[in-house]
Amino acid sequence: MHYNEALTNAAQAFEIYKKTSPAQRAQLLRGIAEAIEALGDELLEIASRESNLPLARLTGERGRTCNQLRLFADLVEEGSWVEATIDTALPGRQPLPRPDLRRMLVPLGPVVVFGASNFPLAFSTAGGDSASALAAGCTVVYKEHPGHPQTSQLVHKAITEALQKNGLPKNVFQHESGGVEVGQELVTHPATKAVAFTGSYQGGKAIFDLAMQREVPIPVYAEMGSTNPVFILPEKLKENTTELAHQAAASVLLGSGQFCTCPGLLFVPELDATDAFLETLEAELATAAPAKMLHDGIAGNYYKGLEKLLKAEGVQAIVQQETDVLEGRAALASTHVTQWLQSPALQEEIFGPFTLVVTYKSKEELLAAAKALKGQLTCTIWGTDHEQELQQKLTDVLRDKCGRLLYSGVPTGVEVSHAMTHGGPFPATTDSRSTSVGTYAIKRFARPVTFQSAPQALLPVALQDENRSGLWRTINGKLSRSSL
Repeated sequence: MHYNEALTNAAQAFEIYKKTSPAQRAQLLRGIAEAIEALGDELLEIASRESNLPLARLTGERGRTCNQLRLFADLVEEGSWVEATIDTALPGRQPLPRPDLRRMLVPLGPVVVFGASNFPLAFSTAGGDSASALAAGCTVVYKEHPGHPQTSQLVHKAITEALQKNGLPKNVFQHESGGVEVGQELVTHPATKAVAFTGSYQGGKAIFDLAMQREVPIPVYAEMGSTNPVFILPEKLKENTTELAHQAAASVLLGSGQFCTCPGLLFVPELDATDAFLETLEAELATAAPAKMLHDGIAGNYYKGLEKLLKAEGVQAIVQQETDVLEGRAALASTHVTQWLQSPALQEEIFGPFTLVVTYKSKEELLAAAKALKGQLTCTIWGTDHEQELQQKLTDVLRDKCGRLLYSGVPTGVEVSHAMTHGGPFPATTDSRSTSVGTYAIKRFARPVTFQSAPQALLPVALQDENRSGLWRTINGKLSRSSL
């Protein structure tokens, strides 16, 4: 009953919030960032205690959280994201006249956001999903992650203060806690218009299926993980053998492997240099100090997944350490691409400091592996300028498999920017047309509406003849900042 009230309140608050100006929403987002920063070290200490993440990592994450709030504020204030499009009337057109047509994006309504376990700030209460929904003009009902409840409640307090300071209804953002049943009630409530989720495949798929069973289905934007394959080409391996091994190891170990962009697959050619690459990689992972994982459930699933994979036919353990109740100990295994192609289970994500080396003998085997991939958040190609022909062939395949395609560096580290895509084809996400990082994320929580032959007084400001805010608009097929 309580959750029914929350969504009802969110729907009522939406009737007010959807009418706020871009300047008002931008001011709110900046106010939330300021209120989070004002929490000081208390927020970081609580988050560290609940998540086992170090203070330095959380300091950076707090900065990212506040920066993305301000980035969305800038986006909303500038305003062109609404895609204002005007086709003026052509009353004399033959054989039929054209009416005046004006289209723009408008907010969907109340959004349910589920917090993520691995980012208690940047992907949780005031994280990217909440920020982009609020920026679009939607109200939010947030379901806290049980792994860091005090952190979530403290951030919620900051959001409430910002709402109050800006004279907005407190129910623009509501905070809920509880188990699976609570999440199910929030997803199925008639007032919910969209859902955002970051977490496991099992959790995201369950939410998606539930939303599709509703009388009125709604969009679910679930980011469900990835193995983020790295394709190492022969010449590149010869030229940078140890350097590439160091890069791969550092990416696997970062955050004890608890990033959805951790490279869990390394496709490596069978060459004389391969032994040196594997020896370096093995040494890096075997000697790495174990780091605490987010909670014992994450650690337990990590070791269960490892045990299952290492029992698979054709898989050889290279680094295998004793299990621990909480600490993530690095692991490494290998197999040949022919075995990998026969075993779909070897594509499953193991959330932790582990990677599977898949060796190949020919370009044909490498391309076959690329074509066999399931949807990914990222794919990476490491090649030299002399290998551009093969890189092009891989690119043609991999651009249909992922949301972000890298040609140098490692997939860990997701820039919050206008051009970023953090998403990908199923099962990486439930909707490959969207992103959960970067300003394009705002489009998830909006839909197009066309106003036909509308009086000026009834049109949204962005579609009126006078372009008072200087928006970029498409007028009769051409971009313009002019008034009509």
